[in-house]
Amino acid sequence: MTQLRQRVLEEFERRNYSQATARAYVGAIRRFAEYFHRSPDQLDPEHVRQFQLHLIRERKLQPKSIQVHMAAIRFLFVKTLKRNYRRDDLPLPKTPRRLPTILSQDETARLIESAANLRHRTILMALYATGMRRSELARLHSEDIDSQRMVVHIRHGKGGNDRDVPLSPKLLHQLRIYYRSAKRTPSGWLFPSIQHRRVDQPIEAKTIWHACREAARRAGIPKAVHPHTLRHSFATHLVEAGADLRTIQLLLGHADISDTAVYLHLSTRHLRAAVNPLDALDLAVPPMTEPTQK
Repeated sequence: MTQLRQRVLEEFERRNYSQATARAYVGAIRRFAEYFHRSPDQLDPEHVRQFQLHLIRERKLQPKSIQVHMAAIRFLFVKTLKRNYRRDDLPLPKTPRRLPTILSQDETARLIESAANLRHRTILMALYATGMRRSELARLHSEDIDSQRMVVHIRHGKGGNDRDVPLSPKLLHQLRIYYRSAKRTPSGWLFPSIQHRRVDQPIEAKTIWHACREAARRAGIPKAVHPHTLRHSFATHLVEAGADLRTIQLLLGHADISDTAVYLHLSTRHLRAAVNPLDALDLAVPPMTEPTQK
């Protein structure tokens, strides 16, 4: 391990960055150095400009991926090397805000009913009933299910924060059915890995992703369904049921309520609340006629 890499890792540790963020940043810094075949501490903002154009023109990365690379390089120069650069020297690309895919309640039911097995069904129900991220679901322990208070304890969520979410009676019933049939592990993972090479490890995030995709295929849902789709659907359906944004923010673990407000744009109840101006016009309605044959 080089001295610079060790310093970067130490700065991650000092700031309590997650392992996922640390891996992404280290990989981005490594690619930055490999592109110029030089140690990154020998590079400057002009190299950053060239590298960013390389990511756009040659690698054709999406703006969010480029943002990760630029954030990693900013961390290297500003936090680790202590260089006094302006933000304009290390720009982040603008990213268009796209609305996420949402399942209707009927589609959600079909998805759950189409799960390949009991384990996958329980995973899908837990994702939808709690709004958890897949990484949070993977780290659940049996003791995190509090049937006395009817809450699920979500530990070390995004930003290292804990939170509680309500435990649905239907989910509790499903968890009890699943728990009776599941293999016990000393670590107490609720969803342990079933791969022989990873004994006593939690389920991998990609396994949760495949459970969603397979269920969507079996249900005949053409939308691109992944674990976060159930999180988005959970929040949107809460808005449509009348829950306030502050409550949904707490359930999702959002630091900023502006991240939660996007679900107002997805709620059909809110979309239908305003009368369309076209419908307010006094227009003659033409009769429905069969198309003329040519």
